[in-house]
Amino acid sequence: MEFRRIDRLPPYVFNVVNDLKASARRAGEDIIDLGMGNPDLATPSHIVDKLTEAAENPRNHRYSTSRGIPKLRKAIVDWYDRRYNVMLDAETEAMSTMGAKEAISHMAWTLVAPGDTCLVPEPTYPIHTFSVALAGADVRSIPLGPDQDFFENMKDAYEGTWPRPRLIITSFPHNPTTTCVDLSFFEQLVAFAKEHEMLVIHDFAYADLTFDEYQAPSLLQVPGAKDVGVEIFSMSKSFSMAGWRIAFVVGNPEMVAALTRLKSYLDYGVFQPIQIAAIIALNECEEETKVFRDTYRARRDTLIEGLARAGWNVPSPKATMFVWAEIPEEHRTDGSLEFAKFLLKEGKVAVSPGVGFGRAGDRFVRFALVENEHRIRQATRGIRKALGG
Repeated sequence: MEFRRIDRLPPYVFNVVNDLKASARRAGEDIIDLGMGNPDLATPSHIVDKLTEAAENPRNHRYSTSRGIPKLRKAIVDWYDRRYNVMLDAETEAMSTMGAKEAISHMAWTLVAPGDTCLVPEPTYPIHTFSVALAGADVRSIPLGPDQDFFENMKDAYEGTWPRPRLIITSFPHNPTTTCVDLSFFEQLVAFAKEHEMLVIHDFAYADLTFDEYQAPSLLQVPGAKDVGVEIFSMSKSFSMAGWRIAFVVGNPEMVAALTRLKSYLDYGVFQPIQIAAIIALNECEEETKVFRDTYRARRDTLIEGLARAGWNVPSPKATMFVWAEIPEEHRTDGSLEFAKFLLKEGKVAVSPGVGFGRAGDRFVRFALVENEHRIRQATRGIRKALGG
């Protein structure tokens, strides 16, 4: 039996490590899971309290609206105004979605079709690539990493593609490579998109998880950015609301309207008590976001220091909840999947193999900072033992 769209998807590499992890745990082994980027920090209590209160009201048990209730859309545009001095129209330039993955996937459906081409970084978060594939379009990969000039690579990819690409998907701070950019990068990107009549989707999931005085710019801070693109902001990391599944698409009104129209056929929006609680998060939880940031920074430092003691020197990222680590040279030829299996077996630590984010990631593994500092120290001791340190 054929499944025309699903058959375009490769095997999910991360499942190999997940299955091995589950098997080891069933055997009684203590595996420290630094693989999946699943936040372990509790959602702030007053957000939960608001959800509980709203869920008690039967009026909130009815269908909602796929683009989000008006007060929620106002909360996100107010957040952009406070944070970035970006003015948005809550009626035409903002909508809520069921998380960032849903937003990216359905936005791709509205923008590309078979015969179209999209520029996507590699390595990158899988939905950036496979949202395009599921829409039936082709992907042209742009090398991204510590030794790459992404913008120059993007220009080369554009010139080397025919028919010309219609869309580019970016995400900075970037998962998994932790690459960061400054506002001048987005200025160049907007100018490039205008010149070549391209559209831009910017995934801004890690807007708030920034360290060491670095502040991540928004695409929409660039004058004219709304002419060519949208930005997707997720509540998952900034407010530790990953399982709540709520995010926003903001920017170009035509792109927002197209997604609104598509979603009107697909869903009735996020459960309304979640939307009401998200208003509290956006309006009242700036201090909690700072606490989360400090927690991830401390975990980052603990991991980097522990890896160094194990003889594995890894650059310290300026943002995200990840560490992107080049595999030690003596293990590099086997590739990232085999190295991840080695760390699981010998070090009792689960990590994500870089090849799961694209072939260009095969020299790396990704650590997710989703355990406390004590467990991270334990993980680095296991890694040190595995590496013979």
